[in-house]
Amino acid sequence: MPGQISFLDKIFDYIQGFEQQLPELSNGISPLLPYHQQKVMQLAKLFYTKFYSTNHSRSLILGINPGRLGAGSTGIPFTDAKRLQDQCGIPNQLTSYEPSSVFIYKVIESYGGPELFYSDYFISSISPIGFIKNGKNYNYYDDKKLEDQLEPYIIFQLERLMKLDIQKVKVICLGEGKNFQFLSKLNKTGQWFEEIVPLPHPRFIVQYKSKEMYKYIDQYIQALK
Repeated sequence: MPGQISFLDKIFDYIQGFEQQLPELSNGISPLLPYHQQKVMQLAKLFYTKFYSTNHSRSLILGINPGRLGAGSTGIPFTDAKRLQDQCGIPNQLTSYEPSSVFIYKVIESYGGPELFYSDYFISSISPIGFIKNGKNYNYYDDKKLEDQLEPYIIFQLERLMKLDIQKVKVICLGEGKNFQFLSKLNKTGQWFEEIVPLPHPRFIVQYKSKEMYKYIDQYIQALK
């Protein structure tokens, strides 16, 4: 249709607006802003152009917030440098390694590979910006004061996210505890999704349940399909 904005253009608008309404942080917490680096924005554009150039709706997967070795490094959720190059076919000079990315791409391979997976799903996070404190990843819910401070920002960014062509029947929530509880609370007011399906977070799986990894891959595939 003439004048219709493509899914890809909506993504570029979305990812370039992550700092909108972001409050000033204190208590030694700083935001992860990977798109300030031109090479990261370049990689993100290559990735999204490769996998999101078709105009159809996707289902949504929401993580907690980006980590410094995944999206905080590459600009792409749950995708470290090695997965970006080897699985997604996008060469890069980065060196990041993220255990959660290893698990997610095992799921993606079981699903049918990146092309099929990304034609069906779009991944973001409840907070699209991640946080660092004392050089380590920090989640939006690790500090109740931070969570309360970020709530208006998170609502604003979720509203922006829903302007993409997102299916609203269900959303996959990565994290069965605080992340699921917080999204459920916000969804009561926002009413973005009919159903929220919680799954164990990849970080929890690789850190505490690595011997049962394939059981969790099956659990993910059942939820996704």
